[in-house]
Amino acid sequence: MVIGSAMDIVTHCKVPRYLHNDLPLGNPLGEPGDRVAHKETLLNALALTSADSPIVKVSALQWSGDSDWKSAYNRVDDSNRESLLKMGEENRRRRAANKSRGLTR
Repeated sequence: MVIGSAMDIVTHCKVPRYLHNDLPLGNPLGEPGDRVAHKETLLNALALTSADSPIVKVSALQWSGDSDWKSAYNRVDDSNRESLLKMGEENRRRRAANKSRGLTR
């Protein structure tokens, strides 16, 4: 069996209850400040709690701000390569400094 997407994996593993919102990471309830979307998402998720068998539901919630957010997600090209390199170097420096002070994640 070839598993191609996150939804395939969730279905294959028979996750008991799963509500999928196709939104940018870090925004599982919808856009910041959108109380209507937040409430709708929570009610949809709570509705799954009475399921007798594994259930996967895809939310109809849409990201209205930048409808093209997926094209920028995980993109590395000439337009951002130098910036990403600098951010990575700074992250490594910060982690090394924290490690030397005995701090861990």
